[in-house]
Amino acid sequence: MIFTHELRVYYEDTDMAGIVYYANYLKFAERGRSDAVRDMGIDQNEMKARGLVFAVKSVKAEYHAPAIFGDVLLVETETSKLGGASLEMAQRVLRDGELIFSAVFRVACMDKAGRAARFPADIRQKLQDSIA
Repeated sequence: MIFTHELRVYYEDTDMAGIVYYANYLKFAERGRSDAVRDMGIDQNEMKARGLVFAVKSVKAEYHAPAIFGDVLLVETETSKLGGASLEMAQRVLRDGELIFSAVFRVACMDKAGRAARFPADIRQKLQDSIA
């Protein structure tokens, strides 16, 4: 299942050349992942109360074309792989259908001590249901 999040590029998102600063794509992707998880029915505040959080373990990113001030971007997020305590989420940022950024994030489920923790059954099922 592909989840989408729309956003507009603001002046604060750009660098001196007037294009989106490369690190801001990671912020855009974070917003997309947060919305995707919420749309799956996973409440991250409830997870935290249970002593669990999501943490990005790694990211592989590619920049395909620049975005500029005023652009409307669409962040697509898809769970591509699910393990016992981690998942992979593939993300794309598009402008008018044109791919401008893509990345694969490996996200771990962590306990309060910062150790990997298996997904609880209810969260695992929601993540599994999101895989097409």
